[in-house]
Amino acid sequence: MSGASLNKPRRSNAWLLLLPAGIWYAVFFVVPMLFPLIFSFAESDPTGGVLLQNFSVENYARFVQCTPAANGVLPECIYLRVFGQTLLFAILGTLGCLLIAYPLAYFLATRAGGWRTTLLVLIIVPFWTSFLIRTYAWQVLLADQGILNGFFIALGFVTDDTRIRMLDTPFAVYLGIIYNYLPLMVFPLYVSLERLDKSLLEASKDLGATRLATFRQVTLPLTAPGLFTGILLTFIPLTGEYIIPSLLGGSKTLLMGNLVANQFLQARDWAFGSASAIVLIATLVLFVLLWFRASGGEAVEAV
Repeated sequence: MSGASLNKPRRSNAWLLLLPAGIWYAVFFVVPMLFPLIFSFAESDPTGGVLLQNFSVENYARFVQCTPAANGVLPECIYLRVFGQTLLFAILGTLGCLLIAYPLAYFLATRAGGWRTTLLVLIIVPFWTSFLIRTYAWQVLLADQGILNGFFIALGFVTDDTRIRMLDTPFAVYLGIIYNYLPLMVFPLYVSLERLDKSLLEASKDLGATRLATFRQVTLPLTAPGLFTGILLTFIPLTGEYIIPSLLGGSKTLLMGNLVANQFLQARDWAFGSASAIVLIATLVLFVLLWFRASGGEAVEAV
């Protein structure tokens, strides 16, 4: 065999390995996504479904529409307010999970010792229970006649007439968000911290750096992949959260997930529901693109 033939690159058929996943992705994700995209430009049928005629952007215009200001009353942008409230809960929920998860993951990776496996199992165990059941459990804890109020009464902090209103409030929704999404932040951070080369920390201390400086200049940059991944895994599902505000927030806390579900199931306005969903999806796609650009691709290194 000649040297030229040996140096000739072989044709790669590696793309065949992607074919099964590509077909699955196209059939069960891309194609279904086309339906709400098309429906968002259509007209809703009063009896349910859509009328595939008279395509327009009216549904999107309705989403950003505000009532005109009159007699000193500020304009009310109902759907934009729900959208903004959703982003606020998603941002605050992600930040809350991060503030709790980072110290917890750091402890598990560096200080837990023989208790590490036990503590990790305790974090994983809630995932063995239905998301719905876990959220329902908070109703028992937060109700006016619930366990927490009973505990406060036993300690003398409140009385039967001054029970703390916790259920059906934004506080209850935020608490449910932190509880249910905390593991999604903990595990990527734990993986990054567990892989961290401890000799680099020792070298930083030997060079005279304080604990805070070591954390800021060594630990935090090296665990950036887990940080980026945890934020991504938490923020994205939070923007579409439906169960937690429905069970713990009552009718006072309306997020985009509830808005879309109400348009499909109650108002029977499929076209506007589709437009609302597309607005949310487009926002998430933009966020993911910007986040990957900001992270330099590090968001996928920890998974």
